[in-house]
Amino acid sequence: MTSSRSGDSWYKDAAAAQIQSERRKDSERLNGRVAMLGFVVGLLTEAITGQGIVSQITFGFFGGN
Repeated sequence: MTSSRSGDSWYKDAAAAQIQSERRKDSERLNGRVAMLGFVVGLLTEAITGQGIVSQITFGFFGGN
């Protein structure tokens, strides 16, 4: 009985690795979507206010308006 239990540990390890991989993929997908949303918001703000993305980020420091 102990040999079958120790033989099942590879299955549990493989399942845990697969779950971790899927979570990592999901988090990377979400991160990418949030980055795209932030970029679009930056472009829209630039179109509306006329200030570039760099001046938006630095709040006018470093010579921006």
